Amino acid sequence: MTDAAELRVRTREFLAEHPPATTGRTDFLKARFDAGLAWVHYPVGLGGLGAARSLQAVVDTELEAAGAPDNDPRRIGIGLGMAAPTILAYGTEEQKQRFLRPLWVGEEVWCQLFSEPGAGSDLAALGTRAVRDGADGDWVVNGQKVWTSSAHLARWAILIARTDPDAPKHRGITYFLCDMSDPGVEVRPLRQITGEAEFNEVFLTDVRIPDDRRLGPVGEGWKVAQTTLMNERVSIGGMRLPREGGMIGPVVRTWRERPELRTHDLHQRLLTLWVQAEVSRLTGERLRQQLAAGQPGPEGSGMKLGFARLNQEISGLEVELRGDEGLLYDDWTMRRPELVDFTGRDAGYRYLRSKGNSIEGGTSEVLLNIVAERVLGLPAEPRNDKDVPWKDLAR
Repeated sequence: MTDAAELRVRTREFLAEHPPATTGRTDFLKARFDAGLAWVHYPVGLGGLGAARSLQAVVDTELEAAGAPDNDPRRIGIGLGMAAPTILAYGTEEQKQRFLRPLWVGEEVWCQLFSEPGAGSDLAALGTRAVRDGADGDWVVNGQKVWTSSAHLARWAILIARTDPDAPKHRGITYFLCDMSDPGVEVRPLRQITGEAEFNEVFLTDVRIPDDRRLGPVGEGWKVAQTTLMNERVSIGGMRLPREGGMIGPVVRTWRERPELRTHDLHQRLLTLWVQAEVSRLTGERLRQQLAAGQPGPEGSGMKLGFARLNQEISGLEVELRGDEGLLYDDWTMRRPELVDFTGRDAGYRYLRSKGNSIEGGTSEVLLNIVAERVLGLPAEPRNDKDVPWKDLAR
């Protein structure tokens, strides 16, 4: 068993062997992965030491104090938060060895090919088809995906496609790892209300995926995808933040620095949202402690649901607080950014971008159902299509 004291010693010895000041960033990150200090709860040889998840903070504190580089987690968040835990849970040993190291180091960016124009909230109704070319051959994929963050940067994608149209919609899906540089993959920008094209639509035309890039058994992609989705909601709604971190920070700073903008009504609303932001932050800490003892559950859906509502209310208050200034917007230039920068832009950007929080990572309406059924134990909504073959569903 690795304890905090042993891990602290390991980290300090690693820093002595690989001084951050004289070791190249990529070389440092690769060495950190190989030393088991990337994510300590992963198995030995896959970036970890088989230690408790909670001990990662010991490593991170030592490395941060030494000025060590990080792997730019916001840029590779989909790989870290969604692809990696799914590959760890369902991948073959060859897949784990091939993908986890370059993913964590940031050499290969990942995206998520799940949502479709006709299957967003009802993801299980997806229509992208994967057909086997011979009994043991490649899979040939055709279809369209949408709202794909980072597709314009990604080398790899986690992809779910329908492999059995005669099965009910949840049971005829298979999960794949798709090379975004393969022939037949076309990425087109989707311009958003912010003016940017952070999202994309992806067209798949006769894309060939070898069977050794299938993740999990044929037809059980929905089960595999649940691991991805639960981790996605935890990574979106359960981010570690300091007090007054996130969206509440800029509003509080404006309040303290601009007393001429204050009113009694705005003060009351700000106090309420400050308390809610702090409750959300502490709830996220509790959720991470639960994760240290096991796998993510439906509680992450509740966190993501609250995250979306809170961001939208806080950004709305900020625009009101700033008055005429709140109506200004810094830049409508069509850009394709590498990451979402909520706190580095102005109030107008935060207000517009937060509208997407209740859609991305699972719509708030779907998450309310998940919380009602899986957390509160309420009766499920009537569903008359669960046992109907996908090909017979009305579309």
